Amino acid sequence: MALTLYSHPFSSYSQKVLIALWENDTPFTYRHLEETGADDERKALWPLGRFPVLVDDGRTVVESSIIIEHLGLHHPGPVRLLPEDPDAALEVRFMDRFFDHYVMSAMQQPVFEAIRGADGRKDAALTEAATALDTAYAWLEERLAGHSWAVGGAFTMADCAAAPSLFYADWVRQIGPEFPAVRAYRARLLARPSVARAVEEGRSYRGYFPLGAPDRD
Repeated sequence: MALTLYSHPFSSYSQKVLIALWENDTPFTYRHLEETGADDERKALWPLGRFPVLVDDGRTVVESSIIIEHLGLHHPGPVRLLPEDPDAALEVRFMDRFFDHYVMSAMQQPVFEAIRGADGRKDAALTEAATALDTAYAWLEERLAGHSWAVGGAFTMADCAAAPSLFYADWVRQIGPEFPAVRAYRARLLARPSVARAVEEGRSYRGYFPLGAPDRD
């Protein structure tokens, strides 16, 4: 079956799916959304404006977590990103939601305000993001005790979500020294070949980051 992914290398949710694909060396056609006609194709498939969008032999699949679960069901590889055990799978889904909702969403608010050009609102959003992200970092610090990855010792869908979430969140609210386990986890993620590839492929687009990309990573 032919897979086509409509995505952008600097997009956090695109990176989440790309990491899953690269973890299993899953073959696919990459429709970069800056390629001529690619975004029009994507809009025709999913008019609600979000990406990535996966097309699997004519079937359109949207939302990053659903795409990864779809890949696990229909294009499984050696790295099982969702455990077979239902309780373990529920834990992975929970951590996937944690990173999307409590890390990535908090990071995105000041970014959106900066894109809108609302300076006063951007400053307020940065303050709110700092509080929200420090709260998330503190919870995660305890959660990661004794864990190599988000859910125990295996790399899963939760880590696919964690990688771009923590990568960009650290740009908005740097993970402080009071969170050594979170800092070490982020470093392990960035050393993972699939994650390192996502970071590298997005590097040339850092000028798109409206708050200014820091000189690290």
